[in-house]
Amino acid sequence: MSTDPSPPCILLVEDDQMDIMNVQRELRKHNINVPMHIAGNGREALNLLRGENSQPKIDKPSVVMIDINMPRMNGLELLEALRSDPEFVGLNVFIMTTSDLEADRLKARELAVSGYIVKPLTFDKFGEGGSTVDGFSLFLDLLRLKD
Repeated sequence: MSTDPSPPCILLVEDDQMDIMNVQRELRKHNINVPMHIAGNGREALNLLRGENSQPKIDKPSVVMIDINMPRMNGLELLEALRSDPEFVGLNVFIMTTSDLEADRLKARELAVSGYIVKPLTFDKFGEGGSTVDGFSLFLDLLRLKD
């Protein structure tokens, strides 16, 4: 059995097409060219990760970016499912949201989230001390570590 790490890839769990395009644009802007799998909600993400419901199983992602507000299974519910699954408990998971609700932050922190990114995702606010930059910078650093 090979111990080589799988190549870096991202799982983006997002139901808004504009936000998907925004993430793709920001990654391109910073020359992050890794495969990205996209799921429209938490249920679809689990299907991809586990290879369930006639979905092909994807390689374990380097980083998972999850929107909180989605239909069927929201981001915090997905994060709970990942943290309770021995195969995925250690995934680097970033929560993305338009909300800056403290309750969401606390729940995400309880579930050992790697970072919390407030949308819209952008580096234009650099220097203003916003969590958007901090969270996304950490996200980019994690991807680069895998190279």
